[in-house]
Amino acid sequence: MATEITVPALGESVSEATVAKWLKKEGDAVAADEPLVELETDKVTVEVNAPEAGALSEIVAAEGAEVEVGALLGRIEAGASGAKAAPKAGSKPEPKGDKKAESKPDPKAEPKEKAQPAASGGTANLDHPLSPAVRRLVEERSLDPSAIPATGKDGRLTKDDVVTFLERGQPAKAAEPAKKAPAAAKAPRADDPREERVPMSRLRRRIAERLKEAQNNAAMLTTFNEVDMTAILKVREQYKDAFEKKHGVRLGFMSFFIKAAVVALREVPAVNAEIDGTDIVYKNYYDIGVAVGGPQGLVVPVVRDCDTKSFAEIEADIAGYGKKARDGSLTMEEMTGGTFTISNGGVYGSLMSTPILNPPQSAILGMHKTQQRPMVMPDGSIQARPMMYLAMSYDHRIIDGKEAVTSLVRMKECLEDPQRILLDM
Repeated sequence: MATEITVPALGESVSEATVAKWLKKEGDAVAADEPLVELETDKVTVEVNAPEAGALSEIVAAEGAEVEVGALLGRIEAGASGAKAAPKAGSKPEPKGDKKAESKPDPKAEPKEKAQPAASGGTANLDHPLSPAVRRLVEERSLDPSAIPATGKDGRLTKDDVVTFLERGQPAKAAEPAKKAPAAAKAPRADDPREERVPMSRLRRRIAERLKEAQNNAAMLTTFNEVDMTAILKVREQYKDAFEKKHGVRLGFMSFFIKAAVVALREVPAVNAEIDGTDIVYKNYYDIGVAVGGPQGLVVPVVRDCDTKSFAEIEADIAGYGKKARDGSLTMEEMTGGTFTISNGGVYGSLMSTPILNPPQSAILGMHKTQQRPMVMPDGSIQARPMMYLAMSYDHRIIDGKEAVTSLVRMKECLEDPQRILLDM
């Protein structure tokens, strides 16, 4: 008996996925819980395992297909071997007699099926797809194709049918002429042998949608500052070996920035809030999203309860998320619910940028490359100092300029004097 392979639950608010890759072919033997197929959602890649041992008898959803939760992906023949289950390899051609019967229908019966041209005023046969010209006219005038008398072969609707219908004074809606006609479809680009056209992955499409959504919906503004990284570099140099020996993780920059952000978010709650309809939701917890580059694009796993975690716990979480992002094994739960995001373009050499908000959050901090620059010191001397530009983009609908600048300056103070974080000053 065949067992169905279906799309599992994909997480909150995710109902569709793309079949990214089948790990087995039709006819292959599979073990129970062995990965069969990879599904790509707009956030993560999910592996679907075999519900039982047997052979993959049929692949229903091919690679690239869009599938919903619960949709049929394929079937497993329980207890079958690979050779028996391959339907294409083991199947025999149909008997010749059957083919002849199909290829030579009764000539007397044939005219009865074909001789169905709609008489003048006959109902359109919508089993036949509309031609592009007819479809365009119908859509532009918001017409019901089934209400238009059809004169084409087999009940097909022609352009003349639609024009005649309109000339008889039966436009669908009086308000429709005032509407602007949709722009003509853009002609496809000519192929160039030096180019390669690749479909966007579901994750990349979702990233594009969310970034554009942020730009369209938020009153986005960016404020800038710079931080002297001397103190943090000294702390890391002094304690990095002992820290790694004791905690098993490296002491990086991100834990300092997360802790500095928590201090600022506590003092300026609007930066940790979000807009929900006509309400402002203030978050009394600090779940910081950390943007991580993966093979398929940028993902933002969330470090939970950063106000209660130690530097070592934060660094361990970040290291674990980084590995999962590279492996494509991050879960939906690990990437939802953040209250503030930090993105580090400096790892790629970026000196300055304006990060885009991560909806529904109201602010995001951008870190950049640390670079030696000449700075005028308080005593008037000029010294080369390791400087980093900071950029914080925020939603001006909820965060005032004063609040944005105050929170960024507070982060700068904590980073230039990390003892402030420990002393809560």
